[in-house]
Amino acid sequence: MAERMLKFVATPQRTPDKRSAAERSGDWDEIYREFSAERATEQASRCSQCGVPFCQVHCPLGNNIPDWLKLTAEGRLEEAYEVASATNTFPEICGRICPQDRLCEGNCVIEKGFESVTIGAVEKYITDTAFEKGWVRPPSPQRELPYSVGIIGAGPGGLAAAEQLRRQGYAVDLYDRYDRPGGLMIYGIPNFKLEKPVVLRRWDLYRAAGIRFHMDCAVGKDISLAELRNRHDAVLIATGVYKARELGGPGSGLSGIVPALDYLTASNRSGLGDSVPAFADGTLNAAGRKVVVIGGGDTAMDCVRTAIRQGATSVTCLYRRDKANMPGSMREVKHAEEEGVRFEWLAAPEAFLGDRAVAGVRAVRMHLGLPDPAGRQQVEPIAGSAFTVEADLVIKALGFDPEDVPAMFGETGLAVTRWGTLKVDHRTMMTSVPGVFAAGDIVRGASLVVWAIRDGRDAAAQMHRFIQEKAAATVAVAAE
Repeated sequence: MAERMLKFVATPQRTPDKRSAAERSGDWDEIYREFSAERATEQASRCSQCGVPFCQVHCPLGNNIPDWLKLTAEGRLEEAYEVASATNTFPEICGRICPQDRLCEGNCVIEKGFESVTIGAVEKYITDTAFEKGWVRPPSPQRELPYSVGIIGAGPGGLAAAEQLRRQGYAVDLYDRYDRPGGLMIYGIPNFKLEKPVVLRRWDLYRAAGIRFHMDCAVGKDISLAELRNRHDAVLIATGVYKARELGGPGSGLSGIVPALDYLTASNRSGLGDSVPAFADGTLNAAGRKVVVIGGGDTAMDCVRTAIRQGATSVTCLYRRDKANMPGSMREVKHAEEEGVRFEWLAAPEAFLGDRAVAGVRAVRMHLGLPDPAGRQQVEPIAGSAFTVEADLVIKALGFDPEDVPAMFGETGLAVTRWGTLKVDHRTMMTSVPGVFAAGDIVRGASLVVWAIRDGRDAAAQMHRFIQEKAAATVAVAAE
């Protein structure tokens, strides 16, 4: 049905309708409306079905994007879902939160004058339709295997590995220190980007498939890694990285200066109906306050847009580089600007003002200098350029580092890199402890959900190989 494709020459790019800034700033709903079937089909038909699909090449999961776009254009949605889910454990989540402008859509080969294909929105439409139609089923195996695996961390990497291993027939146990699975997808990403039922419905599917969840279970405290190794044939560490990077300088110890994840977790927990004292008493609540967020990544954008919805009187983002060098998604920056966030580009905090509680941030203007060894321009302060931004809540969104996993798990044999991440053999994804694997941010450092999914799926394949080779070796020894 080639005539259904290549419509980009006559059909303009269109995303789902976006709610007005005034409307969406007053609630926590996702900002885009649903794609209609007609619109999704129309936008999918813009794909050029090119011979070398750069969208697929630049997708960490290698998703077969042209294939499921063609199937969507032809109205074959159930097949489109099967193709999309073959390489992506959570297409409905990636369709919402992946920075498509930097990955698939940003590398679409259609000339920029025609604009790229609307990939993310179509992916979301396919999977949401699949859930509505009942096409998404628990990952049940064809046969049960006499082996079990333990997975530490129920974030995207751990969940992706759990699904793959369960499909192959392993007994799967997931251990997580939080009360709900999902990791940052539940507690770190705001509802207006990813509504929580979208994540939690996967929990229902996995439990129906026989995956056992051990929530509120902190490995190293409630159970040891040694116990998990004795209990399971292989163990995967997929804990992510949660330790906030510190911000020094005069006044950095004042009250009212809080880590981004603490702030976002309090907001998300409150939205889920949990009792959050620090949210209720205003410690982690921006309502009626002058907010300054320091940082330029996607977490910073989550914070500024959360503060707007909580009713902050003003929200300012300080970032030491310019807009073009910002690591976060440009779409998120645009959304934030529309919603009333003020950006101070090329500005870095110098000191925090106040007696006991923060009352302002003294910042200094920066300019971009010569490239560093990695090729990125260095930033240098401009003498005499200091200025002050009023603030009674400052949120540090400077990124995350790994916790001391060997100490936390009581396993000194776990080797780490100089950055504190777990050291693995990148061919097998196994750590320095035999039978213990690692995947996701705890190996690569703070990164995207889509990379955690990729790593989780890869780790599952390596764990399967390890267990099968070990079983074969045992049989061979017994036969001698």
